[in-house]
Amino acid sequence: MDVTRASWVNTTHDWSGVVDAEHLAGIRRSPAEFSPGGAWHLVLEVLAYAADEASGQGGGNCLVVLHPDGSVSVRDDGRGTDTRVDEHGRNVKKPVMATKDLRFFDFPEAEALPDGHPRRGMSVVAALSEWLVHTNRRLNGAWTQRYEHGVPVTGLEPAETDGTTGTLVHFRPDASVPSTAGPAAADLAALAGAWPQLAVRVDDRRGG
Repeated sequence: MDVTRASWVNTTHDWSGVVDAEHLAGIRRSPAEFSPGGAWHLVLEVLAYAADEASGQGGGNCLVVLHPDGSVSVRDDGRGTDTRVDEHGRNVKKPVMATKDLRFFDFPEAEALPDGHPRRGMSVVAALSEWLVHTNRRLNGAWTQRYEHGVPVTGLEPAETDGTTGTLVHFRPDASVPSTAGPAAADLAALAGAWPQLAVRVDDRRGG
């Protein structure tokens, strides 16, 4: 692979950017538009990427954990988010959190999530989260990065490798996200049935 970053072909995101502040601010100005139904919609946005990976790999698994502090984590066993080494020897992760998904964001008619609302991409989840931690495991290494309202507040920090691949997205929705009143945890798993190649398990640890 040519390591010159300018030569990398854009598919889902623009490799030339790291953070699109205007894009993130636009999402934060309209939380009801980009998270209809509240946090459940954000979970579906994350699951859609795991489903993409599962479809391309002939199947996959995903664990959704609903934590007592109101945060949600989604772990899949795909190949991990594309991470490359540029001409300066730096690891560069595809900017899925802080820039728009070129397939969907400006084309809301392109794809609907199982809740019937448009798919927009991971930047919606990051922008509408108080914090989000993305841990990425690939065959060539593992890294983690923290975001606050979509803006990275750390670099790619090496994570311990364990022989697995996949992504873990752990986020806590911002207070601006509409009420999460809606499907129960069991119903979330049922919605995920729209992606037959992705086996989704939901672990509800919220209690009460």
